Amino acid sequence: MADSKTKSGNNPVKIADNISELKIKQIEDEVASSYLLVDIGANLTNSKYSRDLDSVVERAKDAGVKKIMVTGASVQCSKEALRLTRLYPGMLYSSAGIHPHDAKTWTDDCYDTIKELASNPECVAIGECGLDFNRNFSPQDVQMEVFEKQVQLACEVGKPLFLHERDAHDDMVRILGKFKDRMPPAVLHCFTGTSAQALKYLEMGLYIGLTGFLWKDKSDDGVRSILEKGLIPLDRLLIETDAPFMYPNVRGSKIPANIKQALSDRSLSFLNRYCTFQRNEPCALPVIVEMIAAYMKRPVEEVAMATTINAIKLFGFS
Repeated sequence: MADSKTKSGNNPVKIADNISELKIKQIEDEVASSYLLVDIGANLTNSKYSRDLDSVVERAKDAGVKKIMVTGASVQCSKEALRLTRLYPGMLYSSAGIHPHDAKTWTDDCYDTIKELASNPECVAIGECGLDFNRNFSPQDVQMEVFEKQVQLACEVGKPLFLHERDAHDDMVRILGKFKDRMPPAVLHCFTGTSAQALKYLEMGLYIGLTGFLWKDKSDDGVRSILEKGLIPLDRLLIETDAPFMYPNVRGSKIPANIKQALSDRSLSFLNRYCTFQRNEPCALPVIVEMIAAYMKRPVEEVAMATTINAIKLFGFS
C-alpha cells in the first residue's frame, strides 16, 4: 500500500487533508465490494431493529447493499415503512399493503389509506399482498377478497405489486388473470414453489424474488433445482433477505460443499458476525446472491448486476 503521506517541499501532506477519512472509507468499501446490490424486501419496521436500525442500515451499505425496500404488511406497518424512507433518503424505499395473514383487519378505509401512502414517491409498490393458505391466519375467502382489492388498487395507481403466495398458486393465478390486460409489473417475493409454478408466473410476466430459503431447500423440484435448470431468466430475477426472517444458514449440512466454496470470505464475515436465526439483516444479501450464482453456474458479478438492474427497472429506484 502506498504511504499515506506525500511531500510538497518540506511539508508532509496527509491524504485526509484533501479527502475526508469517511470518503476514503467509502472508496475502500466500493473497491472491496465486487458488486452492488438491491434488497427488494426487508421488514425493517420489525421491533427487532428498534434499538440499532442506524447500525443495520450502515452495515448493509458496507456490505454493498445500496437500496432496500422496506415491506409494508399492514396499514400501520406501511405508514412506519414510509416514515423510515424519510430518515434514510435514497437508501430506503417502501411498499404499502396488507399481508394475507392480516386480511381480516381490512376495513372500508384501507383502500384510501394505502392509496394515499402510495402517492408518495418513496413508496414504490403495493403490497405485501397475496394469499397464504398454508397457515390461514385469515379466512381464505377474506384473503382472496382483500387481495383482489389491492390488485385493483395497483392497477389504479400504476405501481408494481409485491406479492406473497403460499399453497395458493391456482387462486393467485386466477385472480391476477382478471387483471392481465392492465396489471402493472409484479414480483412473486420469497418464491418457494415448484418448477411448474415458477414457469407459470414467468409466463404471466412476473419477476421471481429469491431469499436465503435456498440453504434448506432440498426438494427434487424446488428453488435449487429451478436455478440449476436455468428456468429463471436473469432479466426476471430479484434478490431479497426478507429480514429478519429467512436467515441463510450456510454452515448447515444441507448446503453442498461446492456451494459453500463459492461463498466469499467478505460476504461470510457480514453474515456470521451480524446475522442469526433470530435476526437476519440486509447485510446477508451478498451471501444470498453468491449462493444463487453458484447454483446457476453463472459469475456472481453477472447475477448481482442483473438483479440490480431489474430492481431499478421494476421499482424506479434512482
